[in-house]
Amino acid sequence: MAKESMKAREAKRQRMVARYAEKRRRLKEEGNYEALQSLPRNASPVRLHNRCSMTGRPKGYMRQFGISRIQFREMASKGLIPGVKKASW
Repeated sequence: MAKESMKAREAKRQRMVARYAEKRRRLKEEGNYEALQSLPRNASPVRLHNRCSMTGRPKGYMRQFGISRIQFREMASKGLIPGVKKASW
């Protein structure tokens, strides 16, 4: 599992991106890149990183489900994800 501080840092970035989204859009339309550079670095959506919603794992993230591949496999084996079952032939 990821450290709590890493999860908190990512959540803080998401809040900051949401807070500055409108201002960023307006500055880009105006072409005012100097003012755009004066915004906080973490206000840029490029700095966000997808993380598993359950464990905070940054790698092996499955966008469709919002969880890591490991959690996906465990949940699918237990039948907790509707419409997904383990293949066998």
